[in-house]
Amino acid sequence: MASKAITAPKNKAHELTFFEKLGNRFSNFRKRFEDGSLGTKLAHFIFGAGNFYHKQYVKGAIFLLLQIAILAVMIFCPSINGTPYGWKALANLPLKNLSEGGGFDPATGHFTSGSDCKLMILFGFVTIALIIIYFMIWNMSIASSYKADMDKKIGKKPTTFKEDMAELLDGKFHVLMLTPTCIAATVFTILPTIFMIALAFTTYNSQDMNDLGTNLFRWNGLQNFAAVFTGEGSLGMEIKNRFLPVLGWTFIWAIFATLSCYFGGIILALLINKKGLNGKKVFRTVFIFTIAVPQFISLLAVRNLLGEYGPFNQFLKDLGWITESIGFLGLKTGDSEKLAKVMVIIVNMWVGIPYTMLMTSGILMNIPADLYEAARVDGASTFKMFFKITLPYVIFITTPYLISSFIGNINSFNTIFLLTGGGPTYTGYQAGGTDLLVTWLYKVTIDQGSYNTGAVIGIFTFIITATITLITYRRSKAYNEEDTFQ
Repeated sequence: MASKAITAPKNKAHELTFFEKLGNRFSNFRKRFEDGSLGTKLAHFIFGAGNFYHKQYVKGAIFLLLQIAILAVMIFCPSINGTPYGWKALANLPLKNLSEGGGFDPATGHFTSGSDCKLMILFGFVTIALIIIYFMIWNMSIASSYKADMDKKIGKKPTTFKEDMAELLDGKFHVLMLTPTCIAATVFTILPTIFMIALAFTTYNSQDMNDLGTNLFRWNGLQNFAAVFTGEGSLGMEIKNRFLPVLGWTFIWAIFATLSCYFGGIILALLINKKGLNGKKVFRTVFIFTIAVPQFISLLAVRNLLGEYGPFNQFLKDLGWITESIGFLGLKTGDSEKLAKVMVIIVNMWVGIPYTMLMTSGILMNIPADLYEAARVDGASTFKMFFKITLPYVIFITTPYLISSFIGNINSFNTIFLLTGGGPTYTGYQAGGTDLLVTWLYKVTIDQGSYNTGAVIGIFTFIITATITLITYRRSKAYNEEDTFQ
């Protein structure tokens, strides 16, 4: 009688909590200080001291110069346009020590600028980032010295700067290539995002600014967020009355725009890739042409075609079917909001389906033919094979694309702005019938200058998109079963 192999259940590795990881960090930090050489101990106070101790002069000089440069900025506080960096920037961050300063200069005929709270906030956050960088370099200096200690203990000679550079171009080439990207992302994405988030907690509104060349405003806590529900402030009632309708339409638009292009692209790819179809290259070329033409050109062309005096309305008049132009895109006050919403979804299909079609075509070619052969042997119909094999396989592969497409449609500025401009408009409100959160944000900030309110709308948009992305992706098979397909 054959014996059955018994497999002991695998114990899941204990996953460290945040506080356990933090405790390990401090434990390692203490270990480096206690076990390190004199140079490593000095490196806790003077950057590069450990490298000088191990005769790594170039690395030591780089660390020391970085420390001197950052401390010089923090202590001597160089300024731009009268707004300082360093500790003074941190002191200005509460926006309490303000002076009007500005005024009209009769000699030049221009307004002179006084305190600029935007620069105070920006430089304050830059200074905080500089402090974080300081401690990162501090840790790198200690780690470099401690590594040289460990090399000496095992009889190795500490690496020279030339050897480190060679390793950077070889085994650590990924670090060399990713570092500029991380720096650029921090400077051009992370810091501006933090700055714009900060404006949501201020009174920064160009309508309330002093006309004498100053940019003075204060922190006001959560008042701007509360205005969404209470209706307080200069745009309070508009935000309160229009936020939920715009949010609802944003979701409806994102769902229909995503699913129509997604399933439309799948169906189109199936039709073009059907065996026995002649002229496949011609069909593919026609739809690829819609991608080759810049999207804004296609959208503006459609806007002109469907406009009040466009060819389509004129054609219907010539046929005698209508006497007055139809507001297909809601470009005028009083036009049908429902019709405008339907039209933007249809037009979006024209510019969106070809992308899904191209992507799906490649996926269809990689579906194992054995699956279809086995299904045919079992008597499965074409309809059943589509829903049991083709569609599940395509969805499994394209789930990340589907999620990113949905999020992209929530932030689809071009389609709405170029087609309808957010119209039809409502008297007394900036947000029109087809405005999304992102187009409304544009109007609030650019047209009305309510930057704090725009920042609030932007934060709500980010929270919504980030939450949807994380929840849907973490629950998808593409994430949980990425190495399998059943």
